[in-house]
Amino acid sequence: MQYGAMNFPIEPVLAEIDRIADLGFDYLELAMDPPMAHHASLYAARTDIRQALKDSGLDLICHLPTFVSIADLTESIRRASVEEMEHSLQAAAALGASKVVLHPGAIRGMGHFVEDEARFYGLQSLDAIIHLAAELALTPCIENMFPGYGAYYEAEEFAVLFERYPDLRMTLDSGHAHIGAADGSRLRRFVQHFGQRVDHVHISDNSGQADEHLPPGMGSIDFQWLVKSLKSTGFDATVTFEVFTGNPADLENSRARFQKWWAL
Repeated sequence: MQYGAMNFPIEPVLAEIDRIADLGFDYLELAMDPPMAHHASLYAARTDIRQALKDSGLDLICHLPTFVSIADLTESIRRASVEEMEHSLQAAAALGASKVVLHPGAIRGMGHFVEDEARFYGLQSLDAIIHLAAELALTPCIENMFPGYGAYYEAEEFAVLFERYPDLRMTLDSGHAHIGAADGSRLRRFVQHFGQRVDHVHISDNSGQADEHLPPGMGSIDFQWLVKSLKSTGFDATVTFEVFTGNPADLENSRARFQKWWAL
């Protein structure tokens, strides 16, 4: 098992590498978003970033851009979004990443009125992104989203993705699964239906109303159940703590709490 933390993309990447290494994590999950972690600047600094990771003993997972629109109804916006993802994949490969986290296509604006069309465009975009990831020997792990995303937040929706892409892996986000389903039912369905697909996990807590990114135990997610269920699937991969309180102790304590539950 490896444990990681995510950079804050408004901070310099090299400084974030030092911060995460100093906290004793095994890898950096690099959020590839501007202003400081756009693919162009990452690629330009690839030699320095690779050396910093090596010196700090950190492995690397890349999180492809969050704020793009690969299912947009406007073709030019959709094309630009896919290009951003493709350039980010190339930068991830140049940096030596092992796997990449990606979001499925969000349904926004008028897409809510023509949902089937928006989903079709999103799948077309994913075809190109996942094909390039395979060419670059990167493992793509698609992430479950939340109701406000408009799509791909229910476990049943992922059956389409895994049928279309047999080698696709999953990022299970505990916080996303809990929003609007504070009884834990959605999280249970993801683990029950696709536990064998999970190759990466995002850990954060919330009260079921918003993506609060709290430390485990500060919201209402049943993490002891989640840990027990992941262990039953044979999961032994990578766990990123998406705890964004600004307090470094919360990140360290989150990891320690998770490790304690895993040892039970």
